[in-house]
Amino acid sequence: MLNYPLERIQIVTQREAMEYDVVIVGAGPAGLAAAIRLKQLATERGNELSVCVIEKGSEVGAHILSGAVMDPRALTELFANWRELNAPLNAPVSEDRFMILTERSAFRVPNFLLPGCFQNHGNYVISLGNVCRWLGQQAEGLGVEIFPGFAAAEVLYHENGSVKGVATGDLGVGKDGQQTANYQPGMELHAKYTFFAEGCRGHLGKQLQERFKLRDGADPQVYGIGLKELWEIKPEKHQLGLVVHTAGWPLDASTYGGSFLYHMENNLIAIGYVVGLAYTNPYLSPYEEFQRYKTHPSIRSFLEDGKRIAYGARAISAGGLQSLPKMVFPGGCLIGDDAGLLNASRIKGSHCAIKSGMLAAEAAFDAVHAGRTGDELAAYPEAFRASWLYDELNRARNFKPWMAKGLYTGSLMFGIDQVVLRGRAPWTLRHQHADHETLTKKTEVQPIEYPKPDGVFSFDRNSSVYLSGTNHEENQPVHLTLKDAAVPVKINLELYDAPEQRYCPAGVYEIVRDAGGANARLQINAQNCVHCKTCDIKDPTQNIVWVAPEGGGGPNYPNM
Repeated sequence: MLNYPLERIQIVTQREAMEYDVVIVGAGPAGLAAAIRLKQLATERGNELSVCVIEKGSEVGAHILSGAVMDPRALTELFANWRELNAPLNAPVSEDRFMILTERSAFRVPNFLLPGCFQNHGNYVISLGNVCRWLGQQAEGLGVEIFPGFAAAEVLYHENGSVKGVATGDLGVGKDGQQTANYQPGMELHAKYTFFAEGCRGHLGKQLQERFKLRDGADPQVYGIGLKELWEIKPEKHQLGLVVHTAGWPLDASTYGGSFLYHMENNLIAIGYVVGLAYTNPYLSPYEEFQRYKTHPSIRSFLEDGKRIAYGARAISAGGLQSLPKMVFPGGCLIGDDAGLLNASRIKGSHCAIKSGMLAAEAAFDAVHAGRTGDELAAYPEAFRASWLYDELNRARNFKPWMAKGLYTGSLMFGIDQVVLRGRAPWTLRHQHADHETLTKKTEVQPIEYPKPDGVFSFDRNSSVYLSGTNHEENQPVHLTLKDAAVPVKINLELYDAPEQRYCPAGVYEIVRDAGGANARLQINAQNCVHCKTCDIKDPTQNIVWVAPEGGGGPNYPNM
């Protein structure tokens, strides 16, 4: 747990406003990089600058989940001496393998045929959670105040409509909405500029996009859900730095998705599966697809006699450049995956997040020391458009639209886009539909029969959620809210056989019936929620709205 001054704790319990130059919501790579860069600039120029980061997880890194293979380019710009500072990048990529799977066999694609986005020489297999813990230490060392366990629940506004800051949620409010004996009021954090770095589908970022019409002129954002497990495997099966990606089975060729298997330090591997949330069959379950993927002969050979030690899931933004919203508004900005800054073709977002946080920090620092407050940081998007990050996303912009046309057509066309045209095609393909619009009615498709978990390579949801360390205070309002309580049965169940039972990777949503099998209702097991945001994205009626639970709740990921 990162520390913060006792006098701040005393102020917090009084619900008094705390004033900063910059407040940052979220201690992920974007938020921490922004905080660090702000303090670096203040030190370099001999200026004072107060910076605060709040984080809803119980500690920095608790809610961080990524594959992950990291491109160190942005980190090197932030800390040229990151090696001397013992940043946890200890597994340089030693080999790339890309395979196309059928149910019983695998075809390895020769590396010389792979576009550059699938080649990882010079990158590192990491735990992004541990990288964020390290970044948190660097930030604190520079004087950044970090408050873990505090969830930003509300955006605060000035009378002129600009963002004033955020308020954290009250603690000790019961399910009935009344204060309990453990009640503690939240706190208000006011700033000249507020950065939102909540990660994919941030619930405050979503509100800001609607209020300031930040998505006007942008394509719909499209998403994937990434599911991940950490395994300890036999030393003879381990190859430090080996990176394996697959496409094909168990998904059909028309459904976007694929796997990763990364060899970390200490005989650990990170194994996971990503499924695009534009899939059409309401009976598809990303969780079960991941579980049966692990039974493939080419994959289970790594896992045999190994031990599964962690599990988690998280949505990722995959729309690319054409789906980016306007990233600034009066009084603040969106950074990292809260803005959708992820390169889906490379399956990488941490370097994008770090770079965006740095660019926003530089714009805010100049604004504060010019005496400005509450206006738009126009220098941030201008610097983004002039950066290598924009160029990288521009070259990858057609990846997801091509892959939406199917595995084989998409792979061929994106290969031409990258190898022949080098990402400079004179056209930009568009995203036509949001992910919640794509489901086919249950009467028009065949149900998918998934095998029962074997307890060796495949597992049920409850045992998986247990390994995520997820915990919520039970006596609190349910944070998975419904606009209309009748919709789950009258529409979702009737038309789509309640797909929330399958797209949720944590068993949160369950259709229960009375003893006679009638009178169905949706039961929400909110205590299982791993904060992946998939329900907020994929619900076909957009009736489910994810809001912040009490700070400190949710998963507690180790090394993820």
